[in-house]
Amino acid sequence: MKLNSFGAASLLALSLVMISGCDQVEKSAQQVIGKASESAKQAIDDTQKAAEQALSEATQGLINPQKKDDQADKTDESNSQET
Repeated sequence: MKLNSFGAASLLALSLVMISGCDQVEKSAQQVIGKASESAKQAIDDTQKAAEQALSEATQGLINPQKKDDQADKTDESNSQET
């Protein structure tokens, strides 16, 4: 009888250790995924900046995406005020 209760207690303790280990693995995985997503976002931002600079250099400054967007916003605003 004592052996069965000792076995059950051991099994319960082992299960708790396994569950806590899984929690640690999950937390570590979430941290790794978070860092990877931040790195990917930074790489995308850097690529966009480089592409905009290359476009600006290739067109010798004739096209500037920032100014184009600003002009479109101003055009939309003036069109909405006229109506």
